[in-house]
Amino acid sequence: MVNSQDKKILQEMFNGYQGTPLLWQDKMVFDMEQYVPDSTSKAFFKDKEFNSIRLGNLVEKFVSFQIQNLSNAEIIAENLQINKEKETIGELDILFLLEQQPIHLEIIYKFYLFDSNADPNDSLGHWIGPNRRDSLIYKLNKLKNRQLPLLFKPETILAIKNLGIDVANIKQLTCFKAQLFVPYKSNVEKLNPLNDQCITGNYLNYKLIECLKNCQFYIPTKLEWLCKPRSNVKWLNSNTANAEIMKFINENRSPLIWVKQKDNSLQKYFITWW
Repeated sequence: MVNSQDKKILQEMFNGYQGTPLLWQDKMVFDMEQYVPDSTSKAFFKDKEFNSIRLGNLVEKFVSFQIQNLSNAEIIAENLQINKEKETIGELDILFLLEQQPIHLEIIYKFYLFDSNADPNDSLGHWIGPNRRDSLIYKLNKLKNRQLPLLFKPETILAIKNLGIDVANIKQLTCFKAQLFVPYKSNVEKLNPLNDQCITGNYLNYKLIECLKNCQFYIPTKLEWLCKPRSNVKWLNSNTANAEIMKFINENRSPLIWVKQKDNSLQKYFITWW
């Protein structure tokens, strides 16, 4: 069972997810239309331990919960696995009816850092994962060329037909949310076609962390990356935090940290190993 403290943190994660804007509006990126269910004030509830769940899977559960609380929607299937012979070739995140319109919704939640060294003429090519192992362009291409076309595979058409739905009537949408981080003390211009409101914080290389020496630090769990920083955590001083941060750096991992300034203001930072 989930204890009361975990329930509170889980709700903060849900609130953080709901408060994250879509990465773009309309069909501004790769002609993919965005959709997010209306926010709900109902408390998100999960009766099992959630700490071992992957962040992406938790976000899928958040979206499902939002849809369940819509008066004009009905979920048909979640994480529908598509098999070819004995091999799984992919899955559809959520199939649901919205005012009787069948919807296939792919759900993505990412954290990207602005790479100043990228081609200045490529507005989407600047955004990379905290550990430089993925990028926005890679994910967009995968979504456009692999995940969305899965709907039209013969195996998918048959699986959906068995659910009583004709693929020809399905509308495909994406729910792509992200938190964006820009270099410390940078002047990043407008992010068109991306949503400026997705800028969440800054990042800096671990060798420059000395500039935050007068601050206090908290190193959230991966799932807490969803949350807005809160003050009622166990704050670490600079020396203790640096020792913990270096454990990540030595493993070529870039931790997300919450920083509490002298004026008690709170910010999010990635500390990069690269």
